[in-house]
Amino acid sequence: MSQAADTKVPRKTLGEGPGDDGRPFDGLRMRSLTKEFAAFTAVRSLDLDIPSGSFFALLGPSGCGKTTTLRMVAGLETPTSGSILLGDRDITYDKPYRRPVNTVFQNYALFPHLDIYENVAFGLRRRKDGGGSDKGDVDKQVRDMLGLVELDSQTRKKPAQLSGGQQQRVALARALINRPEVLLLDEPLGALDLKLRRSMQIELKRIQEEVGLTFVHVTHDQEEAMTMADTIAVMNAGVIEQMGAPNDLYENPETTFVANFLGQSNLVEGTIKGSDGETVSVDMQGTLVSVPTARVHTTSREGELGWVGIRPEKVLIAEVGQDIDAPGNSIPGGVVTDVSFVGVSTQYLIRMPWGQELQVFEQNTGRRRLFRQGEPVDVSWRPEYAFLLDHNQDATAGVDKEDAES
Repeated sequence: MSQAADTKVPRKTLGEGPGDDGRPFDGLRMRSLTKEFAAFTAVRSLDLDIPSGSFFALLGPSGCGKTTTLRMVAGLETPTSGSILLGDRDITYDKPYRRPVNTVFQNYALFPHLDIYENVAFGLRRRKDGGGSDKGDVDKQVRDMLGLVELDSQTRKKPAQLSGGQQQRVALARALINRPEVLLLDEPLGALDLKLRRSMQIELKRIQEEVGLTFVHVTHDQEEAMTMADTIAVMNAGVIEQMGAPNDLYENPETTFVANFLGQSNLVEGTIKGSDGETVSVDMQGTLVSVPTARVHTTSREGELGWVGIRPEKVLIAEVGQDIDAPGNSIPGGVVTDVSFVGVSTQYLIRMPWGQELQVFEQNTGRRRLFRQGEPVDVSWRPEYAFLLDHNQDATAGVDKEDAES
């Protein structure tokens, strides 16, 4: 477990969310939700509000507790303590079939002997409340749903005759047709290849906006979460490290874990020198740099250490002595140690005078030449792009992303 997980208090706590001021809240709410397995605690006293109609993502590495949280909401795991509410209804111990919740898994679990039409109609035909008993009503709903997922022309094919992306759409249509209040998505795109996965990310977001239901998406894929979700909760060791809009989390991470897991970051040790109220000055290995106060996430004081963070694409490199449009945070004396051309960008490693290698990503616009390995360079960045994190946190926390949830 990283030090970040030990010291960080979940950002979303009781009293902060909608509904805690006495007004009705029609979304999904978790309070002090905990799940223990023998000596292992998978989810630790989780407090979370998910507004109705939102696209919400739980993002984190294997073993962080995101899938366990999803399974408790679905009724597939029983909480050790805490509560789950949907609107004003407590569903903590309701059976899965009694919850207005449906789940789409990575394994779509379609019925191989039924065609696409009957796969989607299955839930309506099984309903016991009479709402799906009328044949004409079932037909209209099924055809409307197949139109929504753009499979109108595939109604009489069997699942085996469809591509992975089409099967994913069938599973989504089958889950949506009963109009659940919440749709849970458990790594639903994990079985697709990269190109198809990216197109389905856009498609899922389109469908969510059209139907207006609450989607709760569990994933370890940062790009997937940032593409689709309105709000992301980054989980680590059973707690929420940070929660917010994708751009806020990326641009202004509050812990080393979030800085490293959501994208990549250069973290450089520095000594805090003082503050003028708007910025904090840090002696970063002999160079004085500044960080906006709004991007300072440490209680360390003057004379104490912190981690200065900067995203690789925010770092500029230039030939030695060339003027750079990044006043204030400029460091000379770097040497290019690696050059990787990856199409849309070139990724450099720059060894700095104190021995640390910084990552620099530069877009390939064709406006200037590539730097060569062994070439001396200067690096810089604009002060407003930097952030300052607590030195007590592990600078490598969140670096090793795993490809799948255990």
